[in-house]
Amino acid sequence: MDVMPLLLLVAGSAAVAGAARRTPVPAPLLLVAAGLAVSYIPGVPGYTLDPKIVLPLLLPPLLYTSAIDSSYLDLRAQLRPVALLSVGYVLFATFAVGWAAYLIVPGLPLTAALVLGAVVAPPDAVAATAVARRVGLPSRITTILQGESLLNDATAITAYKVALAAAVGEGATWAGGVEEFLVAAFGGVGVGLVLMAPLHWLRTHLKEALLQNTLSLLIPFAAYAVAEQVHASGVLAVVTVALYLGHRAWEVDFATRLQEEAVWKMVAFVLESAVFALIGLQLPIVLGGLEEYAGAQAAWYAVAVFLVVVAARFVWVYPAAFLPRLLFRSVREREENPTWRGAMVTAWAGMRGVVSLAIAFSIPVTVHGGGPFPQRNLLLFLTFTTVIGTLVVQGLTLPPMIRALKFPGPDAQAATLAEANAQAQASLAAERLLEELLADERNTLPPPLADRLRAVLERRRNAVWERLGQTNPVTGESVDDTYRRLSRDMIAAERAVFVRLRDGRYIDDEMLRLLLRRLDLEEAAAFREAA
Repeated sequence: MDVMPLLLLVAGSAAVAGAARRTPVPAPLLLVAAGLAVSYIPGVPGYTLDPKIVLPLLLPPLLYTSAIDSSYLDLRAQLRPVALLSVGYVLFATFAVGWAAYLIVPGLPLTAALVLGAVVAPPDAVAATAVARRVGLPSRITTILQGESLLNDATAITAYKVALAAAVGEGATWAGGVEEFLVAAFGGVGVGLVLMAPLHWLRTHLKEALLQNTLSLLIPFAAYAVAEQVHASGVLAVVTVALYLGHRAWEVDFATRLQEEAVWKMVAFVLESAVFALIGLQLPIVLGGLEEYAGAQAAWYAVAVFLVVVAARFVWVYPAAFLPRLLFRSVREREENPTWRGAMVTAWAGMRGVVSLAIAFSIPVTVHGGGPFPQRNLLLFLTFTTVIGTLVVQGLTLPPMIRALKFPGPDAQAATLAEANAQAQASLAAERLLEELLADERNTLPPPLADRLRAVLERRRNAVWERLGQTNPVTGESVDDTYRRLSRDMIAAERAVFVRLRDGRYIDDEMLRLLLRRLDLEEAAAFREAA
């Protein structure tokens, strides 16, 4: 096996994603553009999106890292709009795009057109949520977009299986399609519910952070594989498990949380970068099978399908945002009033991604009986152009649209006050417990050590309040920034001494690593206190 193509893909995509951080262009768009540019350089190996790799090996960790960082409580509060988008919109887009493709492309059977509709139905909100956080969208819209991206793949994959069965001649029926959807949905959630408690128990009872993080890396693949084995939705199983584990992450050992955060940030960065680069690299493969179509004809089909995809989301989002409030009093009483600006951003944030391309590449070459799948190469081309079109057109225009709509920014002072009050309550509880513990003769400490524990609590309580204070007139720093800088300077001085002692053979490398790790944890604690 030649590992050089994989190495080039990972290293190249990581380099482009790193460079994107220094530009105003979102990383997914720059990665796709780089993939498109590189795809025709002589000597670049061919990269094919194999659905047998993307769906079971790339999709679970991407879903897991997104879901475990999501808020279960926020998603539950926005469950109705999330469900309307992740289930209702995907099914609507499947039929709307499928019917339009059937009318636009001569000779394309309706069943094959519905396969295309299911393939391009699910938006990939990775880029959208990245833009949302970068530009500062209200948390409600970000939660809805993130929740949609977590759940809509399950709906799209099920709709694709039903449409594909009809297209290849397996005699699929509406009743069978509904049954398969219900089995996939409830089965996936059921598998997640069965697995989440035992997996959490393991996470809290394994004593070594290394073993706990190894388990963390295996969880999304295990949940996906078990669900798919019983013909349920692996997507929903992964999301269910991840939401539960993320909600109960506070019960896990602190060393595990520190390592896990770093590990999953790296995994998500590498996978997301490689995935968007892979999208651009599919251009030669897609165009290679398009010989029977003239350039102008294929371009017309691509533009028409792209416009239908964009329009269908607007047609669904605005009624879904406002009609329930008009029809149901309980919705008006329970949910925040949507705005036309929020609906506009939600409708425009419909970029498609790698899942659509992976599903498209899984379309079989032949149908039952041995005949060719109707216009398969054209379906691949239309999927590719829709993905690229939405990423480029909507991805580039979404940030200026958000800025032009002038959403009210978050109240930083109110958030800091809430944080300070929460920290004050926690510190008081810890102080009461500390005094009770010190009163027990089994916990007797020398006065300097007892005072040090009290000082740590006082510093933690005061740190947030200090953030509201004035800046230093000389340096322009806040008290918080000055504390962080001085802490780092002091730790750097200690670190230099430890290295000098190691170089002079007063301590060995093992002792140096122990001392440096201690300093690293102190620096991380100081940074988190000040952050």
